[in-house]
Amino acid sequence: MSLASPVGRASPTASIDPIVAVTRDDMQRVNQLILSMAGSNVELIPEIAEHLIGSGGKRLRPMLTIASALAFGYRGDGHIKLAASVEFLHTATLLHDDVVDESNLRRGRKTARTIWGNQASVLVGDYLLGQAFKMMVEVGSMRALAILSNASAVIAEGEVWQLSAAKSLATTEEDYAAVIGAKTAALFAAAAEVGPVIAGADDAAHVAMRDYGLHLGLAFQLVDDVLDYGGSAGDLGKNVGDDFREGKITLPVILAHGSANESERAFWREALENGRNDDGALERARLLLERHGALEATRERARQHGARALDAVRKLPAGDSRDALAAVVDFCIDRIS
Repeated sequence: MSLASPVGRASPTASIDPIVAVTRDDMQRVNQLILSMAGSNVELIPEIAEHLIGSGGKRLRPMLTIASALAFGYRGDGHIKLAASVEFLHTATLLHDDVVDESNLRRGRKTARTIWGNQASVLVGDYLLGQAFKMMVEVGSMRALAILSNASAVIAEGEVWQLSAAKSLATTEEDYAAVIGAKTAALFAAAAEVGPVIAGADDAAHVAMRDYGLHLGLAFQLVDDVLDYGGSAGDLGKNVGDDFREGKITLPVILAHGSANESERAFWREALENGRNDDGALERARLLLERHGALEATRERARQHGARALDAVRKLPAGDSRDALAAVVDFCIDRIS
């Protein structure tokens, strides 16, 4: 379902092309900086970093930083370093996530941990975090540094929280919202907010962009939750059904389990808590999610967050950057429409 743009026009096609176009020149500089900062005399560091950096991700988070800075008329170089920092924070998180989740594929390619091992993946992730903070400091904005460093801490906290609740069907919808707010939405929110910060915009602009990024991030995660039970590896950047096979408790499962009968609850316990999650179990899980309307309920929550992201972006100055940021929301929601 396509959402209306902030200037009242329906998006003809859901695509991130508008934000790619708006940020193209600056993103070339970001990409050059990323490759430069991923370099090291320790051969394994650039080898692993370039494996993940070059694996076909959209680089949406750094594009949010660039577009949000341009939306408020920023003229300078600080947004380049902050965008590269955002991408390094994200890349480090992926390296660490794949180790924690024991993932073998990401975006259709072998994960770094399957090629070089868990220890190297964790340590290179740490190196990228260090490089990210180095670039943040060089920008010279204490507020931007505070926003991104806080996001880094929140993301780590969310990872620990998720680990402590892993495979627990006692997880509530409120618990899950808090986890994905920390793990996923926090970096979206920070990436969007630092743009108006370095542009010298007022506090209302900071709040608008933080809200935009927060709700966009929540919508993206809920969309991924739906796609794990019916999307494609290309949509997800990982194997369909990975969340189920890893015993992850996502919102569709929480909703279906909450309205399940005893036989169905026993199935969820066996599949997610006890690891009996072969292809046959995945198919039954899909049927149960449809039967209880859990996938559609998750879609609706994603749409609600998308609408709130659009409400926030309407507060930006009119222009190509604002329209591009709105188009990202349409792209997100269209993946499950």
